[in-house]
Amino acid sequence: MAETGTAYWQEKLKALQVVVIVPTYNNEKTLATVLNDVCFYAPDVIVINDGSTDHTSEILKGIPDIQVITHPRNKGKGTALKNGLRMAKEKGFRYAITLNSDGQHFASDIPVFITEIEAVPDALLVGARNLEAENMPGKNTFANRFSNFWYRLETGIKLDDTQSGYRLYPVQRMGTLKYYTSKYEFELEAIVFAAWKGITVKNIGIHVYYP
Repeated sequence: MAETGTAYWQEKLKALQVVVIVPTYNNEKTLATVLNDVCFYAPDVIVINDGSTDHTSEILKGIPDIQVITHPRNKGKGTALKNGLRMAKEKGFRYAITLNSDGQHFASDIPVFITEIEAVPDALLVGARNLEAENMPGKNTFANRFSNFWYRLETGIKLDDTQSGYRLYPVQRMGTLKYYTSKYEFELEAIVFAAWKGITVKNIGIHVYYP
């Protein structure tokens, strides 16, 4: 179908002012594939090279039409995301989709976020994984249940998955929230602060790959 081709989705994301943010740290084996898949859907992509010591820099030079933020040393995923979201806001994007560079997330789920945000504008969408899948690491399931409990305690909102890094942030709506964490904890902190600010936070189903 023509409407599901790259031109259709790139125009759709451009019209909705959506940028895709990909933090990466030493993922040279999967990075090029992930970015090429993302670029099928997204005309605007920001990559944060968080102090990678492998061939990440060379790979990024070979991918046209992306914006790169480079950290001279590793600062943690939270800092990488904050810098990417800051750039997105400064450049006037309304939304930022974040996903991992290790091949865990599927770029083909980007339309799921787009369809949902058209129905619920300026929400913060968190991709919900199937935590009952046979190959889901046990530590992920336990950590997520604990995180879900803590999130509900702090906000009164029940989510099935609070730890997924595949998200859509309403960057303009979030304004200039001040965050305190620099590593993976940032992703939980962000949805807590968003809820306190009155932003709708909800899960949407996504696919995930765990080898």
